[in-house]
Order: sequence, then structure tokens, then C-alpha cells
Amino acid sequence: MAYLENIRTFLRVYELGNMSAAARDLRISSAVASARISQLEEHLNVRLFQRTTRALSPTEHGTLFYRGATKIVEAVEEAEAEISNVTQSPRGTLFIAAPIGMGQRLIAPAIPVFKDANQLIDIRLRLSDRKVDLTGEGLDAAFFLGLPEDSTLKIRKIADCERVLCASPGYLARKGAPALHEDLSSGKHECLNMRYPGAPEFQWPLQTRSGIRKVAVTGPFESDHGDVLTGWALDGHGIILKPVFEVADYLASGRLVPVLEQEPPVPVQMACLYTHRKRQDPKVRLFLDFMIGHIQRALADMPER
Repeated sequence: MAYLENIRTFLRVYELGNMSAAARDLRISSAVASARISQLEEHLNVRLFQRTTRALSPTEHGTLFYRGATKIVEAVEEAEAEISNVTQSPRGTLFIAAPIGMGQRLIAPAIPVFKDANQLIDIRLRLSDRKVDLTGEGLDAAFFLGLPEDSTLKIRKIADCERVLCASPGYLARKGAPALHEDLSSGKHECLNMRYPGAPEFQWPLQTRSGIRKVAVTGPFESDHGDVLTGWALDGHGIILKPVFEVADYLASGRLVPVLEQEPPVPVQMACLYTHRKRQDPKVRLFLDFMIGHIQRALADMPER
């Protein structure tokens, strides 16, 4: 087992390109991670990484070993999955990612329920509105809103989520409500937008009388955190485009008001991504079946606006 843990540590260091990042990901100290790499290098009698005070990069031997080591770990995980299937006792740790709004409102509340029913499975939930690298970040599955860019991954659709354009009563008293989608791109209104490295240009897809139009919008504020945008909208700083489930309580209380309802946003796909290899992992299947069912029920039970 020690040798296998050394290999797993090597894979994370190789994939993340940083000893400290790999150690945090594996929940061990940097000293332990470094020691495992040193033990592996001593066993193989080669140097796997070139180390400097500022950078770490794989050697030719390191790159060669990575290809074989990946197959070793995959084979072990597949064997463990088969045993779990036979014993009907899935076990281990799942690393799951989700957007902040979806994770806080739909996923996190259900994880303790799943854990109560599956005591041998631990969950590590990572919430971020940026796009994640499923393989590079060592994730078992990632929930998302929108369309995936990586066609090599498996996708399970959960639902088409209704979205809404909304603003605070204070903002509407100050700026007025947009009458047409052109008002959003004319500079008359302040649109609050999501921005993270690699994000596309701001275009809000709306269902107009002439068909779906992608409306280019601008505004004074942007953030990579969805709840920050909601907070700004609540404080009267602009209009937001949001899945209804994220702002349902604010709409019900009147703290946010729908706008441009005659030209609503196009619904957004909610789905989950995982690799082909993870499809065979019983604990991944068990978690996804449970969570997708929970999310679908929660969305169905949401009161209509």
C-alpha cells in the first residue's frame, strides 16, 4: 500500500505541477508528499522531477513513468470497484465540484442525508463558479450549468432550469424597467456579469419575438462569484441573469423583481460530468443517482413565480 500511495502522490504532483498543491489535494503535509516522491525515485533509481526554488517540472523519466503509473492506479481502482460491486458495500472518498449557487442550495443540504445512508463513503465538496478541470483536479464528478466543452467526458442531464432577469425595486425606481432587449445593450441599464479566466464575452440569450437573440451586455461590476452578483443586485446596483432556484426566495419576498418577462432568458441545462472510467465506479453511480434524484425533486417542488 505504501508503494501505491507513493504512486498516487506522484500522479497528483505531476498533474498539478506543484508539491504543495498536491499535498493539499491529498490532505497530507508537503513534507510527506516530498518524502513519498523521494522514496519512489530511490526505488526506481531515477529522478522524476527537476526541482528549483521556484518551479517543479517532470523529467523525461517522470513523463514516461506517468503514462504507466496512470494505468496502474486505474487498474487498482477498477479492481476495487468490482469488489465493491460484489460486496454491495461501496466505499472510499468522492471528490465533487459544483457551482456555488447550485452547490449551496441543492447539493450541500443533501450530502449529510447521503452520508447517513452510506457510512463507508466520504464526500469532499468543492464549490466554485469557474470552470473546473475534471482530470487535472482529481475530481470524480462535476455538476455544472450550461454546455460542456470537453466532448470526451460522460454527461448526465438533470434538468432544463428556468432563468430570470431581475433587479431590486430600488434600482427600478432609479433607472426604470427595460421595455425591450435592446435596452440592455444600449447603455441604458447596468448589467451585472460573471467573469472568470477564460470566460466568454457577455451575451445573454433571450427568447424574443423574432427568435433567440444573444444580447451583448455591459455593466460597471463583474465577479467570478455568483452570490456576489446577487448581493449587488439586492443592493440596487444592476440587473442579473440567474437560474430561478438561486433567487426564488428573493423573488417571493419582493427584494428582487422580474424584468423583461415578455423576452425571458433561454433555460440553461443542469447536468453532471464524469469520465468514462468513473462511470464504472459504484460509489460514483450511487452518489449521482441519489443526488440527481434529490435535485430533480427539489426543482419540481419549487413554487411557481
